[in-house]
Amino acid sequence: MTLDTAALRDKLIGPYAALDVVAETGSTNHDLRGAASRGAHDRTVLIAERQSAGQGRRGRGWISPGGGLYVSVLFRPTGVPPSRLPWLTLLAGLALVRTAAGLGVGATLKWPNDLLIGDAKAAGVLAEITAGVAQAVVVGIGLNVAALPDDVEPGAGGLRPTSLEDHAGPLDRTAVAITLLTELAALEQQWRRAGGDEPSLRDEYRRHCVTLGSRVRVDLARGEPLIGTAHDLEPDGTLVVRDAEGTDHSVSAGDVVHLRVR
Repeated sequence: MTLDTAALRDKLIGPYAALDVVAETGSTNHDLRGAASRGAHDRTVLIAERQSAGQGRRGRGWISPGGGLYVSVLFRPTGVPPSRLPWLTLLAGLALVRTAAGLGVGATLKWPNDLLIGDAKAAGVLAEITAGVAQAVVVGIGLNVAALPDDVEPGAGGLRPTSLEDHAGPLDRTAVAITLLTELAALEQQWRRAGGDEPSLRDEYRRHCVTLGSRVRVDLARGEPLIGTAHDLEPDGTLVVRDAEGTDHSVSAGDVVHLRVR
C-alpha cells in the first residue's frame, strides 16, 4: 500500500513546513540538498516510495526496496553552533528507537547511525551538511518497515538486515512515518531550544547505545583501525574509545564494528 500523502500532511504540517511524497527518486538526500541551495524552508520533508541511488555513509549504496520508509528532512538550526550539528544524526537515532518502542519492539543504537533489533540492522541515518548553505543539514533515514527480500545482503561490518514487520507483524507505513517524524520534530525542537547542548538527550542516547561499553574496531578514513572499548560520549556526540594502553581517542567519524568477546 502506498503512503497516504494527505494523512501525512494533515498530521505533520505544523511541526514541518512542507512535505512531499514521490514514487521514486535517486536519493531523497540529494534532492533536498539541491532544494536547500534554492531556498527551501527549514523543516522541509521529502519521502520516496523507492530510491534508485540511495546513499549510506562513506559513499556506500543503500538498498531501497518497496515497503521501506525513505525520508529526508532539511533542518536550518540557527542558533546552534556548527560543532553541535552532528547531533542531528543521533537525534534521528533516538526518534527511531522511540518509534520502535511504540510498536512494542525493543531496539538499540550502534553509534553513530544504525538502529539495531537484536544484532540485526533495521535502519540507518545519513546527515549531510549542504555545501555553501549556512546552517543547512539534510537528515536522511532509511527504515526497513516491511519484510525484506531474501537477497538483501549484510551491511558494513557484516550486520544482517531485519525489519519492523519481522518483529511487530504487518504495519501501516503511513502511521509509522507519522510517528517517526513526530518524534524527530520533538527531539530536534528540544535540542535546538537548548542551543545544541541538551544533557537529557545525551543521557537518553547513552541509555540506548549498545556501542558504549562494547569492544570495538573503528575503521578510520586514514591509517590503521582503532581497537579498544567505547566508553563515553562527548557533549558534541563524539565517541570516546580507550585502547589497550589506556589512551582515550575521540572519534568523530568512522565505521564502528562491535567485536565479539571470546
